[in-house]
Amino acid sequence: MAILQPIIDLAAICYGHGIRHVVISPGSRSAALTLAFARHGGFKTHVCIDERSAGFIAMGMAQQIRVPVVLICTSGSAAYNFAPAVSEAFFQQIPLLILTADRPKEWLHQYDGQTIYQNDIYGKHVKKAFELSPDYGHKDVQWSISRTVNEAINVAAALPYGPVHINIPIREPFYPQASETWKQSANLRIIKRQEPDRILSPDQWMDILNEWDDSKKILIAIGQHGPDERLSRVLAQISDEWGIPIVGDCISNLNGNQFIGNHDLFLSFPEVTELQPDLLITAGLSFISKDLKNFLRKNTPKQHWHIGLDNILADPTQSVSRFLPISPTYFFESLFEKIDYQLFTQNVDPENDEAFGLTWSAKNTVSGRLKHEYLENLTSLNDLTGIDLSIKSLKSSYQLHVANSMSIRYLNMLGMPEHVSGIFSNRGTSGIDGCVSTAIGAAMVNGQPTVLIVGDVAFLYDRNGFLNKSLPENLKIIVLNNAGGNIFRMIDGPTGLPEMEEFFETRHSFSARRTCEDSAISYFKASDLEELESVLLQFWTGQSISLLEIFTDPYENEKVWRELRRQAREQSF
Repeated sequence: MAILQPIIDLAAICYGHGIRHVVISPGSRSAALTLAFARHGGFKTHVCIDERSAGFIAMGMAQQIRVPVVLICTSGSAAYNFAPAVSEAFFQQIPLLILTADRPKEWLHQYDGQTIYQNDIYGKHVKKAFELSPDYGHKDVQWSISRTVNEAINVAAALPYGPVHINIPIREPFYPQASETWKQSANLRIIKRQEPDRILSPDQWMDILNEWDDSKKILIAIGQHGPDERLSRVLAQISDEWGIPIVGDCISNLNGNQFIGNHDLFLSFPEVTELQPDLLITAGLSFISKDLKNFLRKNTPKQHWHIGLDNILADPTQSVSRFLPISPTYFFESLFEKIDYQLFTQNVDPENDEAFGLTWSAKNTVSGRLKHEYLENLTSLNDLTGIDLSIKSLKSSYQLHVANSMSIRYLNMLGMPEHVSGIFSNRGTSGIDGCVSTAIGAAMVNGQPTVLIVGDVAFLYDRNGFLNKSLPENLKIIVLNNAGGNIFRMIDGPTGLPEMEEFFETRHSFSARRTCEDSAISYFKASDLEELESVLLQFWTGQSISLLEIFTDPYENEKVWRELRRQAREQSF
């Protein structure tokens, strides 16, 4: 047996579970882990020298393929640098398997380099944490390591997905000898976990249908959710055939004209109480729209069902009355089938209040028209017109990634673009860190044109994502450079403070040009609408990774954003 045979077997177990992507941050203590995956031959390995970027690159991959991606780092502070991505993956329910090399425990507090408290380092931000024994001689230890690795992978891949951590103390020597045999054990066990069926019993359905029948004003609201054609299709049927309003932010990935997407423009009105539902049904994760959350908190429904596979009862609207731990697609398909059959056999029309749905639809339509006319009349290049023109000029299918802060708020206001196959954003913790790296990781595995819209601060914060040997050629990046954190001009609180520019907005004079030069990224820029229109065709048609930097004025951005909101508030319905 090789000196580090359990480490060799660890990689083989991962392969047996269908894991194929490994993101490695180089280090010495992790050498055995790195070699185990690199020498296996079945993995696609990605080397990223910055652990913080590596974590988000791995998360971007797992976000797309919905299979755990392995993260490897050496001991010490390297492991801490995975933490932002680990916490985002936890709240966004993305599967990761984090393998942190460590020094044996007897060397803690002995002035030995790169030795910190690594066991449970991610706290409650992982589904489960494990630690392996550094002493491999006894057969029970070998069995325990194999069993633990199988369990860790199964936990990460069980719904709801999430990150799992294995801390791995490794004794020296951890570099193999030339004479050492390097192959997996002959009797390696792959222990598969069977996912149980999650369905509702006939009695449970009876209770649900009785509550449905007692509710006249029904509203469905979908939070962050991956692209799902079946879910969009059945929700479109519910909206079309029963007149039930269905509202969703852009990250809900609801695909169709039936859905309410302009709610940010009319839900801030004080007189929208006629939109209060009797029954609210929610699914998915977080909402972007603060107006939507505030509206639902102020206009409490009599009943509120939340549908999802969460292990924690999330109630951001403070109104949940029934939690159903099942797939939203299964729930809405079954609901539609049961009610549609009931209506057919009884030869009756739906009893919900269709006027309620028409009211929601009318407000959505008027707000959409106002938004369209407002944008058409703008003659300056600002963040809104820059995104709007750039996205409208792209005529082929693509996947869209949007950074946090104002970028995602702009996109949510503009609505679901045409030709987009999915919208992704790091709304688990909603931080600006890792937005670039996540998009890089996604583009590495999704096999389709990918676009990232990102603000200048978020871009600069995550430039180390470009410290990779090879970058995905299918990635296009649009940077909105307004020379600072423009969101602080848009939100209540910091606006008007004398310290705003220095301590909140953090004004700067940096651009993305030199980052592009360093990373061999094709660079384009625009400072007015005419220049933007002239470079877009070249930007989109280039065959390599490209970046378009749109320079805007923060004062103009504030003026445009506030004026749109003002006109919406004054719009008479």
